[in-house]
Amino acid sequence: MMASHRFVTEQFTALHAGATAGLPSSATRAKGTARRASCGTPRRPLDSARRAAESFPALVFTACALLAVVLTIGTAAPVFAADEPTFEAGFAKQDITPPVGMPMWGYGDRHADLSEGVLDPLWARAVVLRAGDDKLALVGTDLGRGPTIAMMEVIRDRLRSEAGIEHVIISGSHSHHGPVIELTDRPGYGAGKFDVAVQYAKELPGKLIDLILAADAQLQPARLGVGIKNVALNRNRHTKRQPKSTEPMLAVVRFDATDGSPICVLVNFAAHPTMIESKILKYSADYPGAMHKAIADELGIESMFMQGAAGDQSANPPQGTSGHEQFGAVLGREVAEIARSIETAVPAEPSIVGQVDRFTFGSRIDFNNPWIEVAYGRAFFPELIKNFAEEMKGGVPAELNTVVLNGEIALVSGSGEYFCNHSNRLKERSYLPHTLFFGYANGHNLYFPTIEAVSEGGYGADPPVSPVELGAGEQMMNQALINIYTLTGQIAPPPRVPSGDAASATSD
Repeated sequence: MMASHRFVTEQFTALHAGATAGLPSSATRAKGTARRASCGTPRRPLDSARRAAESFPALVFTACALLAVVLTIGTAAPVFAADEPTFEAGFAKQDITPPVGMPMWGYGDRHADLSEGVLDPLWARAVVLRAGDDKLALVGTDLGRGPTIAMMEVIRDRLRSEAGIEHVIISGSHSHHGPVIELTDRPGYGAGKFDVAVQYAKELPGKLIDLILAADAQLQPARLGVGIKNVALNRNRHTKRQPKSTEPMLAVVRFDATDGSPICVLVNFAAHPTMIESKILKYSADYPGAMHKAIADELGIESMFMQGAAGDQSANPPQGTSGHEQFGAVLGREVAEIARSIETAVPAEPSIVGQVDRFTFGSRIDFNNPWIEVAYGRAFFPELIKNFAEEMKGGVPAELNTVVLNGEIALVSGSGEYFCNHSNRLKERSYLPHTLFFGYANGHNLYFPTIEAVSEGGYGADPPVSPVELGAGEQMMNQALINIYTLTGQIAPPPRVPSGDAASATSD
């Protein structure tokens, strides 16, 4: 979310009456299991020729019986093979472009200005993966953020009951030319003034559920491969310290059917989609939309985009390139080059294991102070802030998802705008072959700067747009790392941690 930094700060300074202290905590950690191999006691050889002779008829009978068992097992092999986990993938997409006449998300200086048209459609794209009885749904949308906490509860409940999908990560691309999705059907919170937006928010969970179920219906035996390339297509928009950190990794996960025909590619890259001027009040996917088009032109396949740790990252167009369409085309061609180089394979040991951690962090802003709500309402607009403040009055809620795919690929997501070094350091400390980070997922709790970024100050690090307690992002990345190693059985799950003075945490 962006607003005039000076304006937000002025409103905040004029009306701020103090920030809350850290909340009491009781941290819990995940329980896990480790599989152990076992073996039987070997038989001892016969100790004399006499006993061998006496046992000959029995040995002949035993040999014949063993031969019969072997032959039986051979003919029944497909039955036993069917019990082994298989890896499957299915893809679907759905147009989620809202009607015109809704407040637009992202730029605070637009306040409640209503959308006037469509530059290009907004889409949601999903891939569902299955390994044995376990399923994972990954969804990338052209929205500014992930679904609200209330939306995620509805989505998870229905997917669990209707399709057995336990693991769900829904990420917004963070386009600043999408709709506000936070308004609710209550006076003062959106109803009566922004009824079109309220209705869209009511319908959005159902649309995302239908999309995921459509992808689930397309499940088929699949192969996958991962390609990584460091690119210079983003820049640090926050720090003045040299060298400026970036998240250079462009990751592509390619899913193919077992015959080699493409299912889709998943793209993970970190840069704010803010390449269209705020005064243009029309819906657009920004550069990710142009990227999808370029991939389709180059490869003729479907693609989905999962935004990375873009809190302090902006697009960095190469020389001679300008605008979201040209930049998206450059990015799409890079993706196509990586995708062509990937050799997909059926996973040797298909598996999906995951962990959800929910935190309630202390806040640097007192959202129980009515004057704070007034200040934010002036910077954005009152109905949006009423919904936002209501979620934050008990502390800053945050969700962390950790999923390990086939024992080799870690997928980590967080509900906000994480500075790039959170992702960089997690990847450095994760010893799996591949670790990907998705931001703006399953909620949105504004910025999660690094500790050193807070010391530097500035937009994205100061309390008005980063109310979460100092060090919250580091706590979440540490938990993600613990999850990666416990989910892969490399370390034992840690014991319960006694209550302390930091954040409270619960694990599913």
